[in-house]
Amino acid sequence: MNTNKIKRVVIAGGGTSGWITAALLSRQLGKVLDITLVESEEIGTIGVGESTVPPMKAFNKIMGIDEQEFMRETAATFKLAIWFENWCLKGDQYIHPFGVTGQPGWACEFHHFWLRSQKMGLKSALGEYCVEWVAADQGKFFTSPNSKINYAYHIDAALYAKFLRKIAEGYGVKRVEGKIERVNQNADSGFIESLNMASGEVIDGDLFIDCTGFRGLLIEQTLHTGFEDWAHWLPCDTAVAVQTENVGPVQPYTSAIAHDAGWRWNIPLQHRSGNGYVFCSRYMSVDEATSQLLAAVPGKQTRDPWTVKVRTGRRRKAWNKNCVAIGLAGGFVEPLEATSIHIIMSTAARLSHLFPFNGIDQSLVDQFNKETKEEIEEIRDFIVLHYNTTERQDTPFWRYCKNMEIPESLKLRIDLFKDVGHAISNNGGLFRLDSWVHVLMGQRVVPRSYHRAADVMDDDYLQNFLNNFKTSVKNPVAAMPDHQTFLDQYCPAQVDVWGRPKG
Repeated sequence: MNTNKIKRVVIAGGGTSGWITAALLSRQLGKVLDITLVESEEIGTIGVGESTVPPMKAFNKIMGIDEQEFMRETAATFKLAIWFENWCLKGDQYIHPFGVTGQPGWACEFHHFWLRSQKMGLKSALGEYCVEWVAADQGKFFTSPNSKINYAYHIDAALYAKFLRKIAEGYGVKRVEGKIERVNQNADSGFIESLNMASGEVIDGDLFIDCTGFRGLLIEQTLHTGFEDWAHWLPCDTAVAVQTENVGPVQPYTSAIAHDAGWRWNIPLQHRSGNGYVFCSRYMSVDEATSQLLAAVPGKQTRDPWTVKVRTGRRRKAWNKNCVAIGLAGGFVEPLEATSIHIIMSTAARLSHLFPFNGIDQSLVDQFNKETKEEIEEIRDFIVLHYNTTERQDTPFWRYCKNMEIPESLKLRIDLFKDVGHAISNNGGLFRLDSWVHVLMGQRVVPRSYHRAADVMDDDYLQNFLNNFKTSVKNPVAAMPDHQTFLDQYCPAQVDVWGRPKG
């Protein structure tokens, strides 16, 4: 245990992870901490991930961020769902919506009643009982202070980092520009004591937060924490990205389209679209992936394609000695369900909650590492689900995914759903039961039976119940404006297609 009081916090690295962490800690703890962020404009950030998940709304609320201002400054759009194509079989399409589907019973969830209706011969899609699914399918959107619709955002990552920097500096965060040349450790404890900058400046600290990306300058290069590799479960190790002009109205969802050796994303922003191909380099070259990506994306390019190498897995300890790794320095799953920014926010919030004001107690470290491990492993399982439940065998990549060994925790979830229709949702987990059900069904994992509580209703009552619920979803969506129309009046972007301020 280190009993020295923790007052000086040093964040190594900027970008999305650094400035999210700086903004959150300074908002909540800035009056009792001195926070310094070190970054170099010469060291670029990955800047690929621009899609988020619904808990970002809670983060904005905690931060006191005005939604319309945030969306104008980051050229953001709304995201109700993810649209999947070609994942189980070529030609398949399904939607993973963010909202609640139907109305659960006292003994079982709604999808059991829907499964019974299918046995009765009634024809309906599960998503027809979810407002977010129907609105995404129709390209519509509306929100207001009293709205219960569940959504996330598509954002320009570079603009978002600038937006958060302004907030963090307003709360007193000091920014130091420059490169870190050396990390100094205590000879006895191994704790990090200071950072030597290329300028000659020495930055002392009590707690260091590593936001240096995959290189993990503090957590790995200095402390040699170790890395648990997940490439055998998540084999995609490369992404080619390109930005293009928008073509047509902006849709309120992210597209994830499976290809021969991975999948392609489309993320619509107000001023442009983000596109990319995530693939496994064992089965496809960068040149092949780039060629396929450019052939598939509509719209004129606004910058040349660039390549990012990724490594899926997690640091064996997110908190080691007096260093906490946040963002890519702590681990990476992959962008399929847009979890990267959420993990940054969640980890920063966890640190705020378990902050070692009076010194670093091992109990705090152990609890932090336990919670961080459980969170990222559940997200890992959810993403592996998309790959392993494929029925595609048309390429070596998909044959590998279909036949690979999977984590036991995921195998239990799949078997339980196949056997009796139960979907597990851990309390506090990112993905709710509805998310698991929609992806499992979208991947053609159909239960052999349903909960018999669904048989309590007679056939006519069940049919009326479902019809009435479908109408209660259909009518409010019919009254919504198109997503593009709502954006234009609610939060028009203040930047041009290159991200430069208008005017």
